[in-house]
Amino acid sequence: MPTTEPSVDLVRDRYLDLVKRSLTGALAEDNDSILGGVRTDGSPSFKKRAASAVGKFAQRYNVEIAVKKPYDPQARQNGRDWPSRAESMIGLKRMDNLQECIAQIIADDVPGDLIETGVWRGGACIFMKANLDAWGDTTRTVWLADSFEGLPAPDVSAFPADQGDELYKRGGLAVGPEIVKHNFERYGLLDDRVKFLVGWFKDTLPTAPVEQLSLVRLDGDMYESTWQAIENLYPKLSSGGFLVIDDFGSFVDQAQQAVHDYRAQHGITDEIIDIDGHGAYWRKS
Repeated sequence: MPTTEPSVDLVRDRYLDLVKRSLTGALAEDNDSILGGVRTDGSPSFKKRAASAVGKFAQRYNVEIAVKKPYDPQARQNGRDWPSRAESMIGLKRMDNLQECIAQIIADDVPGDLIETGVWRGGACIFMKANLDAWGDTTRTVWLADSFEGLPAPDVSAFPADQGDELYKRGGLAVGPEIVKHNFERYGLLDDRVKFLVGWFKDTLPTAPVEQLSLVRLDGDMYESTWQAIENLYPKLSSGGFLVIDDFGSFVDQAQQAVHDYRAQHGITDEIIDIDGHGAYWRKS
């Protein structure tokens, strides 16, 4: 029987669909709640903190305690849950947004590298690199900026909007750079075009050796983290490039307010487009 070769576009789309479903845990329908894991470590709930303590004690003996929960495909689409084992918690719609932005950057030949500020286990950055490889782009670098120690305690004197924020207590948000590098290796995507900026944003971003950017993805949750990232990186974003804010709809008084304040200060009027109720983006005119 005659056969036809699959189109390059079809192969690319199938590959990227598989990668993003794996990175978000949608492929494995990952919805376990691991005691001592990201859902319980540092939780404000006393019950979850107690469960976390038990889970961490068990982990000393290489024992994992997990509670099985039904998988909710709609929640995973919109990034409304925290997968226990997957590399990303941003959900499929925000992954789709990354894919669409990168395809447009490639199509329009927008100059510059790609960066995420606040990378957790590296999932979104792994997907950025997968997209570049799928398009045959060998010139751009993916930058990962993170403390790799979790979030900072609020600096209320400088950033009063962060008053009462307790994300710095969430131990599950602290993932070391070696773990993130290993995650890249597992997908066959770690090479010299993946670079790490390790440290607090206030220390790394002002002097980061990043010359030009085509995509900036902010995932710092707090006002301080968002302000420091956009202040240092937006001037390096090329016209036609994309600014994506992961927490625009979920941290309204912090990440969203920092974005509004920066836009007002610099007269930015490009339309902000919602992704899934949490994330949003605009294209720099």
